[in-house]
Amino acid sequence: MANQNAKGIKRLINACFFSIAGFKATWQHEEAFRQEVILFIIATPLALWLTDNSIERVLLITSVLGILLVELLNSAIEAIVDRIGTEHHELSGRAKDIGSAAVMLAVFIALLTWLLILI
Repeated sequence: MANQNAKGIKRLINACFFSIAGFKATWQHEEAFRQEVILFIIATPLALWLTDNSIERVLLITSVLGILLVELLNSAIEAIVDRIGTEHHELSGRAKDIGSAAVMLAVFIALLTWLLILI
């Protein structure tokens, strides 16, 4: 385990490794994240091709990145809830449902952004 008392550049380097580990874990364990990465890989060149305005491109691409961001947070919530226990608990179910709702909202925002810019 990395030194948790690291400071300066060493702390930044450690944070990068922790972040990479988070991406790897999410990719390995979350099918939804893999699907959303594929969506991002498809959507980014489309955004560059379908628009000629830098602001529109940024909005299209970041709307899809927003989905990935929310999915990462949702996956973290699910991992914590599953770590606490596998038995059904109302609060555990609520936490997972709220995380799922956040992902759905991010998808809606991305869809709305793409529709408003491209139509």
